[in-house]
Amino acid sequence: MTSEQPSFTVDELPAARRSLRVALVTETYPPEVNGVAMTLQRLVDGLHERHHDLQLIRPRQSGGDSAAQADRFHEVLLRGIAIPRYPDLRMGVPSKKALVGLWTLHRPDLVHIATEGPLGWSALQAAQRLKLPVCSDFRTNFHAYSRHYGIGWLQRPIMAYLRKFHNRTAFTMVPTERLRQELALQGFERLRVVSRGVDTARFDPARRSDELRRQWGAAAEAPVALYVGRLAPEKNLGVLAEALLAMREVQPALRAVIVGDGPAREELQRALPDAHFAGARYGEDLARHYASADCFVFPSLTETFGNVTTEALASGLAVLAFDHAAAGQLIRDGVNGLIVRPADTTEFVRHSRRLAADPALARALGAQARETARELGWDRIVAQVEAVFTATLASAAAPSAATGAARARSAA
Repeated sequence: MTSEQPSFTVDELPAARRSLRVALVTETYPPEVNGVAMTLQRLVDGLHERHHDLQLIRPRQSGGDSAAQADRFHEVLLRGIAIPRYPDLRMGVPSKKALVGLWTLHRPDLVHIATEGPLGWSALQAAQRLKLPVCSDFRTNFHAYSRHYGIGWLQRPIMAYLRKFHNRTAFTMVPTERLRQELALQGFERLRVVSRGVDTARFDPARRSDELRRQWGAAAEAPVALYVGRLAPEKNLGVLAEALLAMREVQPALRAVIVGDGPAREELQRALPDAHFAGARYGEDLARHYASADCFVFPSLTETFGNVTTEALASGLAVLAFDHAAAGQLIRDGVNGLIVRPADTTEFVRHSRRLAADPALARALGAQARETARELGWDRIVAQVEAVFTATLASAAAPSAATGAARARSAA
């Protein structure tokens, strides 16, 4: 079987009244664990609850992976290959011919492309060939990641590709106003800010567990500093280690807990020999890990948003982060968290010491963090995505109307 001839079962996509038939294309989706995959699942669930028909197109994640089928929800699985250095993740391969065939038989109202990999590019080409309305998401800073993998020289061509990709769509959704401004300066057009939501029922301070804290080796009154995320070079883990070690100097009883896995795990374990490494955690287990900590230390500067920031806020943790992505958008310094100028490592470490030395401050910031998260419900986010879909359909209809009017004037 070639990449252009995948095996898939095509079902009709019956549109419920006042609903849209949406083809959503992504290179990642649960059970893969990353911010993009989890966010897309919440978006798909929200759109489905609003009675839209969803056709989810993604790479096959394993040999036993099978397409899910449900009322108004259909998966199409195409060929995928492992991503270098991330063998647990897969990306699509060029599949334009397959998508043209699929959408010729069962035409969606619009195509939404969530990722810009080979499958996303194929979807863009197929949609343009069939004159389908198409919008996109800017979800991952591939251009920023390149600096951390010894291929910084690729940053400019990667950015050129991303600009070309997104400017061929009707609209591109970005998660923060700051990112919108940065991309606009780089020549990206028709950007719409659509934030990310958080599940405040799952990520809740009420899930705090004394038993889990005992497993970590944390004394009853000892503070716990938490990190959640990929253990990879682009996450600025050197600054994380420096901050956590500084916190231990101020408060020797402090316990550092690291949730996540990745290629930099062994190096971080050597730098933080006294930390508890919990590995990757999911669902309610992950929520318990958040709620059982006291503060959240997150030094990454490569996020487009950073779902872990909103999860920590919802869990009632005092968040220390750089003024970037979700933290820059949601945290008011000294009110519901602490933020530091990007790349100011000295100030970041100073604030980490401040958190360790002042438990009352951490509790006050955490309480306000929870209140901030209450405003980030997914219903509001899904409604914003729907508005972009509506604008995408309107932009596609406008040229057709203009063409029809011109023809009418010519005939007259």
